[in-house]
Amino acid sequence: MAAAFFMSAFFKPASAQDAARGGALAETRQCAACHGAQGISVTPNMPSLAGQQADFLTLQMILFREGLRQVPAMAEVARGLSDGQIEDLSAHFAALPSAPKPDRGPRNAALAARGAELSAARNCNACHLPDFRGRANVPRINHQREDFLNHTLIEYRDGQRVGTDTQMNGLMFGLTNADITAISHYLTHRE
Repeated sequence: MAAAFFMSAFFKPASAQDAARGGALAETRQCAACHGAQGISVTPNMPSLAGQQADFLTLQMILFREGLRQVPAMAEVARGLSDGQIEDLSAHFAALPSAPKPDRGPRNAALAARGAELSAARNCNACHLPDFRGRANVPRINHQREDFLNHTLIEYRDGQRVGTDTQMNGLMFGLTNADITAISHYLTHRE
């Protein structure tokens, strides 16, 4: 009984993710300058974070903080953040409503159809789910910027970007730039 009292007096459970604390931290870290006021990016090649999976965001921020993923602008933002602060930031962006980029341009039916065909052949929905909203540490890829998706998928194909495993690198292997453009266009124009 004394041991249980001792344990409860000195070992408190970690506080849960707090989206409000994360929102305040996002303001001080000026996340909106690149990722948009409500997490919907208007900056070229910059991902939208609204509605992104909290687990995925947490993992990415830790990779940035630890220097395991090389994105100079994010290394500075992530430097010195505690695990709890990263989880709060992730909760904040995950809680924001996801929506397509307002100026995503016109949909090209033939290009979108080719992208849908390639996506189905690669079974993208197996991990990202049929509506491409992602889950756990698998990112949301619908409502994302087309230029960002295109750049990211080319990086995976060319071995310049890695995740926690090499599955995406393998899935992109052998695709042409035109194939990747089609997939990016398809995903960007899904509602």
